[in-house]
Amino acid sequence: MDAEVIQNFVFNFSAVIWEALPFILLGALIAGILEELLPQNAITKFLPKHFIPAVLIGGALGLIFPMCECGIVVVMRRLLRKGLPLSCCVAYMLAGPIVNVVVLMSTWYAFETFQVGPNGDSLGPPMVLLRAGLGYLVACLTGFAIHFLEKRSKTRLLTDSAMPPARAKPKLSLNMVEPDPEPAPKKTFAQRLNNITAVALHDFMDIMVFLILGSALAALMRTNAEWVTAFENMSTSQPLLAIPAMMLLAVLLCLCSEADAFLAASFSEASVSAKIAFLVLGPMLDLKLLLMYTRVFRWKLIAAIVTCVVIQVFVYSVIVHQLYDPRPTFSANKNSASAK
Repeated sequence: MDAEVIQNFVFNFSAVIWEALPFILLGALIAGILEELLPQNAITKFLPKHFIPAVLIGGALGLIFPMCECGIVVVMRRLLRKGLPLSCCVAYMLAGPIVNVVVLMSTWYAFETFQVGPNGDSLGPPMVLLRAGLGYLVACLTGFAIHFLEKRSKTRLLTDSAMPPARAKPKLSLNMVEPDPEPAPKKTFAQRLNNITAVALHDFMDIMVFLILGSALAALMRTNAEWVTAFENMSTSQPLLAIPAMMLLAVLLCLCSEADAFLAASFSEASVSAKIAFLVLGPMLDLKLLLMYTRVFRWKLIAAIVTCVVIQVFVYSVIVHQLYDPRPTFSANKNSASAK
């Protein structure tokens, strides 16, 4: 094998690992804190009883708890164990890496140097609105679909590690009077800190295995960059084919949601609809996420999530292509002005 190919593989593999590692660590730490300090079913007390507003709130949690897609899986698993409904967790998992301040600011900055329209308006605000709006819509509608799937499914949709802990039923005395439960001993600060670190370490090691596998697959895809340029050339000749092509590219490259906007902006000839498909699907579904999902969801649920997400992103991107798909131009003057 060529030495340059091996060098490119090692570089790309390391880039994906180091890009995701801080968020995996943060997600594992938050998961440990949630497991130790958050009482069971405490979150459900603040959610609306009806599933529609509950899912809508779940999709907006990214504004309060901004997480990258790499770290949100371990947080979501702990929220499931604490009693948060599955539909709300799915909506948060899909929308959280998009509908948060850090990602939206990076998207604005990546596209602010592109101009559209006769007045030369910046493409940044439209891209932010499209990405946030479509990401939230896809996440919430998928959450609604999972709600009905969970009600009708006769089999479990979650793995054992994501199921809420079973509560033992108290034994009844001979006179059928339920005895008073003994109060749990109060934990010291050292005990709580030990429990937090133990849970965080467990979740970190559990997810890292699948992150490494996904990073290796992504590195293999990135090593041969010739086919990547074909996606950009397709946008000018076959714009509707460019949408599924950019969706496939998002799945294969496994980029962080806080940095993928800069790669999408580098495809200067790509249409806005193709870029939106790339930016919405990537944080919801890629190779490493698909492997991480197997630690939380069973394959029936994974297939339902993938189907809902892929179909919606494609349909909405086609609608964007039909209703709003300007050809942006790069503004060197504006770029130099922003640099000053």
